[in-house]
Amino acid sequence: MLFDKIVRPAMYRLGKNDPEVVHERTVRALAGLAAVPPALAALRRHYSIDAPVTVFGIRFPNPVGLAAGMDKDGRALHAWPALGFGFIEVGTVTRLAQPGNPRPRLFHLPGSDAVINRMGFNNAGADALTARLAARGKPAAPLGISIGKSKAVALEDAVEDYRYSLRALYPYADYFALNVSSPNTVGLRALQDRAALTELLGELRATSVSLAERAGHAPTPLLVKVAPDLSDEALGELLEVCVEYDVAGIIATNTTLSREGVVNGDAHLAKEAGGLSGGPLAARARDVVRFVRERTGDRLPVIGVGGILTPDDAERMLDAGASLVQLYTGFALHGPGLVRRLNRALAAREC
Repeated sequence: MLFDKIVRPAMYRLGKNDPEVVHERTVRALAGLAAVPPALAALRRHYSIDAPVTVFGIRFPNPVGLAAGMDKDGRALHAWPALGFGFIEVGTVTRLAQPGNPRPRLFHLPGSDAVINRMGFNNAGADALTARLAARGKPAAPLGISIGKSKAVALEDAVEDYRYSLRALYPYADYFALNVSSPNTVGLRALQDRAALTELLGELRATSVSLAERAGHAPTPLLVKVAPDLSDEALGELLEVCVEYDVAGIIATNTTLSREGVVNGDAHLAKEAGGLSGGPLAARARDVVRFVRERTGDRLPVIGVGGILTPDDAERMLDAGASLVQLYTGFALHGPGLVRRLNRALAAREC
């Protein structure tokens, strides 16, 4: 309540009601905190909750993770575990550094507890993230790295574009998330089609196995992040390809192009182009999670993301079949107290 009533309104006033300014200042502040061990220790004592779970061979301190998009370039890596996150997913990072789409490109829909973004994979590039990880080390929780296609790269050259990022970042990732479902890079979602996905997963799986053999360990898990807007038929075909190429899991879901569930008071903002996240996505995200579990059983564990704004939302996502959950919009709108509440609720559920 303190965050919702006082902290967030103050942040928006100081940021002139620009959500991207608020986002940038938040990450910058947390990056500063990450360099102050006593501050991290104090945060950890308040927020961290131990509720370990093992999924696709990785032990997670708790099942609540930070979704890709919040810290694209890994600037605040060591702060996120201190805020209670059991794993951190950075990115989406592309081979080439790119500025993303023109601003404004991030919009808060307050009545709907939602956000629309058309960021367009703005990031400093795979080599910059590699250098930062080499210099500062990994966080004190499993690290997922979301990789995507550079905007300047033609769709027919996407495989090599992804493979470059995979090779560069392979020593640092506990898992890779293959983002083929963002609505904000033209043509990207075509990579979810059977033929394109078959080629992409075949090449990336072979590259991963080769890199793992050289390093003397098992291949790093590859996960596929799917769109909530796929038909059941298209999603079923995607899952068949994922099983065929030993994908370790599914992240369900990315943002949606639908505006269903947006309240009338936010109608003027709902006209903005981009992907919608937050409350209106919750039901559809759970439906996709449920579909994946029904089709694949235990073969493809699911990270559920989309519309998790309360402990009840997280429990419903687990009931739908998710093994882990992720936050982006929920954290941005309700702060670190939400992470603590979710972890307490899910830890109590396991007792």
